[in-house]
Amino acid sequence: MDCKWCSRKLILMKKIFFLFLLVSITKVFAFSQDLDHILNELNQDQSPDYVYGTFKGTSIINGQSVEIPGNADLNFVMSHRFGAVNQGVYNFFGLDQASARFGFEYGLKNFASLSIGRNSFDKVYDGAVKLRILRQQTGMKNIPITLAVYSAFYIESLKWANENRENYFSSRLSYASQILIARKFNQQFSLQITPTFIHKNLVPKPVDQNNIYSLGIGGRYKLSRKISLNGEYFYLFPGETSKNYSNSLSFGVDIETGGHVFQLQFSNSQMMFARGFITETSGQWSDGDIYFGFNLYRVFPVNRKRSLKS
Repeated sequence: MDCKWCSRKLILMKKIFFLFLLVSITKVFAFSQDLDHILNELNQDQSPDYVYGTFKGTSIINGQSVEIPGNADLNFVMSHRFGAVNQGVYNFFGLDQASARFGFEYGLKNFASLSIGRNSFDKVYDGAVKLRILRQQTGMKNIPITLAVYSAFYIESLKWANENRENYFSSRLSYASQILIARKFNQQFSLQITPTFIHKNLVPKPVDQNNIYSLGIGGRYKLSRKISLNGEYFYLFPGETSKNYSNSLSFGVDIETGGHVFQLQFSNSQMMFARGFITETSGQWSDGDIYFGFNLYRVFPVNRKRSLKS
């Protein structure tokens, strides 16, 4: 009788133990679910709230903006600058003449881009890399500006003026380095400052500068969801170059139409690469040396899955 009672007691204790174990596991599982939910909320609170659309395109007008193509996106860029409007009716206010550039820009990991291009002006080939070091954001980590660096090289492929002398390939090369500092103040207004350094391996005269410094400023004011006004100015610091050339001043309108972005602009420079429009602009707005032109952007996702994920 005692053995039977002991056996029943042992069975009852086992049942109580397994019931307690089941309740404990359920409680632990429920607690872990709550903990995961809390951690997810904390991570969401700490995730960066990036500022988007500081500028519509990768350039403001002629000069670069802090924007880069999305990850694995390929931008095709076609640009035209017509002749000066003061040429009158005979040249249809400059539309009979044109300078063109076409190029490609490829986005890498949402913080860098590579670009190549060909300009009809001086038959210049260009290549560049842009790195975004800081990105404007709010929330737990407040960063008030977007900061990027841009480095480009240019190869002039015109025939040598004197083919009988000894000519060097290095004489065709020039370089540009820029720091791009931008802030989007609100949904309408963005501003960028662009300190610039230009180096030319070969200059026409001994008195001309090989190293040239400039400070650019550009802005955007958004009129509607798809239209904005842009302005851009590059100041040449005093030197031989600033005596012989003008500061580049440009105004434009950005229009977004689905997968395209049109940038319509007026400028006193016909060139579309930094070495040209910053250091070799000869036009004067007061004399009617105004060149109408446009940039056209078309985006092609090279890897759609990666692009959508980014």
